[in-house]
Amino acid sequence: MFVHAGCADRRMWQAQFEALAARYRVIRYDWRGRGESADAAGEVVHHRDLIDLMDELGVGRAAVVGASDGGRIALDAVLTAPDRFAALVLIAAGLSGHRWPDSMVERARQCLHGAVPAERLRRYEEGAAEWIDPADLDAVAEAEAEFLVAGEGRDRTALRPEVWEPAVAMNRLTRERMWSGPPSVEPRSRPAAKERLAEVATPTLVISGLADVPEILEVSALLARGIAGARRLELPDTGHLPPLERPSEVTAALEEFLGSLGYGSFGYRSLGYGSLGYDSSGYGG
Repeated sequence: MFVHAGCADRRMWQAQFEALAARYRVIRYDWRGRGESADAAGEVVHHRDLIDLMDELGVGRAAVVGASDGGRIALDAVLTAPDRFAALVLIAAGLSGHRWPDSMVERARQCLHGAVPAERLRRYEEGAAEWIDPADLDAVAEAEAEFLVAGEGRDRTALRPEVWEPAVAMNRLTRERMWSGPPSVEPRSRPAAKERLAEVATPTLVISGLADVPEILEVSALLARGIAGARRLELPDTGHLPPLERPSEVTAALEEFLGSLGYGSFGYRSLGYGSLGYDSSGYGG
């Protein structure tokens, strides 16, 4: 089960999806309100959506791989239903209950305000804008991709076109759906995952790119320390989306990790959660 980053959608897993389908049943999906999935409205519990999707597809037990906020979702799912998960991979992951330092929040704010005037950005984020300027979507997507995907001490020139272009495209769609969709809220897990890391008994691999935002790297270090027996992989000169920027290295790490656990099955599927259409007979999606 692949759970995408908050700044992306299920397309970020293309390389892993294609490579691992030769040996495993591979499922990637879009969160509710993202990609091609149905709108998220009202209360949304993303980790419960993950477990419900497994139920719908008849998946009793799976390895789950989550990136960024998708890592937060994956970890919350493991803590909610530990018997359903054979392995956990956290890539540049977030963490429920963790408060991002003001230093990071301020840098992110400056990044976005440098792309779109603050008042206009506020209206977009509150869903109060009558019209969304496509140029604003482009500007925010590029600014956020540079801040996160390129990462600390790098800019867009550090990323190959096959990394930069899909990162911007996915971010743009994410922002468009966030700004134009119905209001939604995700309730906090209590107790939060940050307070429960010692409970995780699922074999875990923590992956991070060393050019990622320093505060996100600190969370990866916290996860690796707090989860007993967690393995750690650090990729030099890599930003916030290693599966996109370092596809072969991430795929190899997943194959080695899953192989060491004797884990495997066959088939593949790609779909949007809550949508009518999905791919079940090819690599598309």
